[in-house]
Amino acid sequence: MKLKTIKQCLVDYSMIIGAGTLYAIALKYFVLPSKVILTGTEGVASALSYYFDSYWLFIALYLVFQLILLIFAFLRVSSMFATRSLIIVITVVLFLAFLPELQFAEPEPQNERIILVIFGGLLAGVAKAIAFQRRGSTGDEDILGAYFAMKYLKPVGSIAVFAAIGSTSFGLLMDFMKNGNFEAAINTLMYTCIYIFISTQTLNNLYRKFKIIMVAIITRKFEIVGETITSTLDHRTYTVQPGLGGRSGESFKMVRTIITHEELPQLIEAVEGADPECFYYHHDIEGVSGRYYIAPIG
Repeated sequence: MKLKTIKQCLVDYSMIIGAGTLYAIALKYFVLPSKVILTGTEGVASALSYYFDSYWLFIALYLVFQLILLIFAFLRVSSMFATRSLIIVITVVLFLAFLPELQFAEPEPQNERIILVIFGGLLAGVAKAIAFQRRGSTGDEDILGAYFAMKYLKPVGSIAVFAAIGSTSFGLLMDFMKNGNFEAAINTLMYTCIYIFISTQTLNNLYRKFKIIMVAIITRKFEIVGETITSTLDHRTYTVQPGLGGRSGESFKMVRTIITHEELPQLIEAVEGADPECFYYHHDIEGVSGRYYIAPIG
C-alpha cells in the first residue's frame, strides 16, 4: 500500500511539473507573442509588459501576483492545493526564464496571429485541466475558480470570464495609451476574446469535477445496486422508483443517483459488477442545490 502511495505521488508531481511546463510553453511561444491580454492578475502583468516592452517585467509581476494568491489558496482552499499550485508557478517562472527564444508564427494581425492565439489557448486550457486533475492549479484566476466552484458548484473555467473583464479593460487602456490607435485596441480585444473562450472551454471540457449528472439504473437487484452506490461513493445516496416493462410486462426498479462526471467511471464499473444484467443511462443536469456535496480540490 505504501509503495502504491509513493508511486501515485510520483505520478502526480510529474504531471504537475508537466502542466507547469506546458503552460510556460503556451505563454512564451504563443500567447505573449500574440499580444493578447490574459485573465486576472496575469492580464495586468501582460498589459504592463506590452506597454513597457519588457518580457522580464511580466515574469516578475507574474511571480509576485501568484505568491499573493497562493496565500489565499492556502487559507481558503487547502494546503495541498496551494503547495501543488506553488510547484506549478515555480515551474512556469523557471521555464519562462530559461526556455530558448523560438518563433513558430508571425504575430502580426495580417500574418498568423490567429494561429498563435488558438493554439496558445488550447495549450493553456490543457495545462490548466492537468493541474486541476492533480489537485493543483496554474495560479491566478484558477485559484479563485477553485474557491468559487466549490462554493457555487460551477465549472472552474467560468470564473475566467469574470476575471477577464477587469484585466481586459486595463489592457486595452494601456494599449490605447501606447499606440493611440482605437482600431488596434479593438483588434486586440477580439483576439483576447478568442483566447479566453478557447482556453476556458478546453478547461471545462477536460476537467469535469463540477459537472453534475444523473445516472438512472434499471435493475431487478435494486437493493444490491443501492448498496453498491453508497459503498462506492461515500457522500452519495439514491432513490428507487418502481417500473413496468411496456413490452414484457415484467416489473423492475429504477435506481437514480446524482453524481459528478469525475465519479462516473468508478460508479459504472461498480454497478456493472453488482448487476451485469442491469441497464443504465446518464445525462447532464443543472440547478443542483448548493447543499450538494463535492469533495474539495486538494
